[in-house]
This record gives sequence, structure tokens and C-alpha cells, in this order.
Amino acid sequence: MCGISGIMHKKAGAAGLAPIGHELIKMLDAMKHRGMDSTGVTIAGGGSLQDLILRIWSDPEGDFRDRFQQVNEVVSEKGGVIKTQQSVNEYLCLGINYKGDISSLAEALYDLDGVEIHSIGSVSEVVKDVGTGIDLNDKHDVSNINGTHGIGHVRLATESRVDITHAHPFWAYPFPDVTVVHNGQLTNYHKLKRQYEDKGHRFQTENDSELIAVYLAEKLANGMELEGALECSIDDLDGSFTYLVSTKQGMGSAKDSLALKPLVLMETDDVVALASEEVALRSVFFEEIERVEPQQNEVMTWLI
Repeated sequence: MCGISGIMHKKAGAAGLAPIGHELIKMLDAMKHRGMDSTGVTIAGGGSLQDLILRIWSDPEGDFRDRFQQVNEVVSEKGGVIKTQQSVNEYLCLGINYKGDISSLAEALYDLDGVEIHSIGSVSEVVKDVGTGIDLNDKHDVSNINGTHGIGHVRLATESRVDITHAHPFWAYPFPDVTVVHNGQLTNYHKLKRQYEDKGHRFQTENDSELIAVYLAEKLANGMELEGALECSIDDLDGSFTYLVSTKQGMGSAKDSLALKPLVLMETDDVVALASEEVALRSVFFEEIERVEPQQNEVMTWLI
């Protein structure tokens, strides 16, 4: 059992940024009973004074500071200019100016031993860690990250280890600003993964949620609209799943034909929020708003 959440302030871009990090932490904390092994968020729309935001994790075994230096060297070798740098133990966030090919930069970072890329984005970043939402906020100060929209996840490990590698959200390597949180299981994961690897895609984990992110990102990169990509996923992905996706332009949701994994929605003219349980929505909506439950084979999208 896991919990997912998402929120968008529809007018945030024009009216100023919204406290997306603060709201996601409240929603995820309200669902901590669904999983306390790891927690993570994507916060999008905040932008940056730099071209890209890189979120990096280094294996704490060994000298992660040395690995951070290797990351800096790779960025410089690829023509990037580091403008901001923050680290929390084995976690590194870089703001860089970079005009080159993002896939080339991602591949060079991927090849570093003991390093994982949590996200590369022009307007979004992934922050995730083991523990609860409150743990995540205490360590990474998520509540002070503003934006226009975001998604989040609390995880109860059932079939894989409790570690950062298996924490959500999952970034669609090497596509910028596409991330997914997922509740469920894909039964055709291995078949689809082999197909994507045959086309040259690389995966950082063995988690089926990462495949959903890459699946959607490829379709978007080939010119498909977000709604169309979500609709295709209903036919192409087998299993029981409910997922949320965050992109540069907005966010979306999809439920499979069985609709076994819960999702509820509340929406006003200004804000839309989704979560696995209503209690999470009530943590950010204090007025009385009608709840809606998306049904089987239903996709929904919201764009900035």
C-alpha cells in the first residue's frame, strides 16, 4: 500500500508562485499510514535563474564529497557552468547554465560510479528520501520550495528494499521535467523495458514506475499531447495502476481498467488536488468542496 498526491495552482504563474512544497508535505503527512518507508515530491514551475536544476544522490558508502567533485567536473567538461550548489549529506542540488544536449550530460553523469540522478529539469526538481514526509521536510526544507504544481508519494515497501533507489517520484531519464508517482504494479514491465532498452533507453532502477515515466516522456518528445499519451498508456500498460505525472506544462492522472487503486479529486477555479485518500485533500482544502472519484480507464490533465 502506497499513497500518491498532486496539486496545481492554476493561476500561480501569473499571480506569483504557490507554496507547493508546504502543501505536498501536509498531504503526504496525512497519508503517512499508507507508507513510512520513503517519501518524495516533484515541485515544478518555480523556474530558476539557471538553465537546469540537477538533483543528485551519491552512495554514502565511501567519500560522497569526492563523487560530488566528479559530478562538478563532468558538468564543466560538458560545457556547463555551475551557478548554485547545495548539499545535504549525500544529496546534491546544482543550478547550472547549460546549452548542450541534456541526454549527453545525463549519460556522462549516469556513468559515474555510486551516483544516481534523481532529476534534471528546467523548471522542476525531485526531492526524496527514506522516512516520512516530516522527515523529508526536516532534512530538505521542502516546505520552502514554491512552484505552480507538484506530485508526491509515500511508500510502503512490499517487493523491494527500503532505500532511496526505490523511492518515488521517478524521473524519465534523460527527458527533462517528466516525473511520475505510481500506486500499483505493471505486469508487462519486463517486456516493455526490454523493448525500450532495444531502442537505446537506459534505466537507473528496476522499478516499474520508472518505465511509466519514460513511456510518457518519449511520447511527449515525439509530439503527442499529454492527454493522448495518458490515453495510450491505458491500452499499453497492463496491471493495476493509478499514477500521476508532472511535466513542464502541467500534470495528469490515469487509472487502469480495473480501477482498484484509489484516487479522489477536489477542484476549484484556482486549485486542483488529487490524492489516494480524501484526508489528504482536506489538509489543504478547508472549505466544503465536493469530492470526485476518477473512474476506470479515465485520464485527466491540467495545464498551466
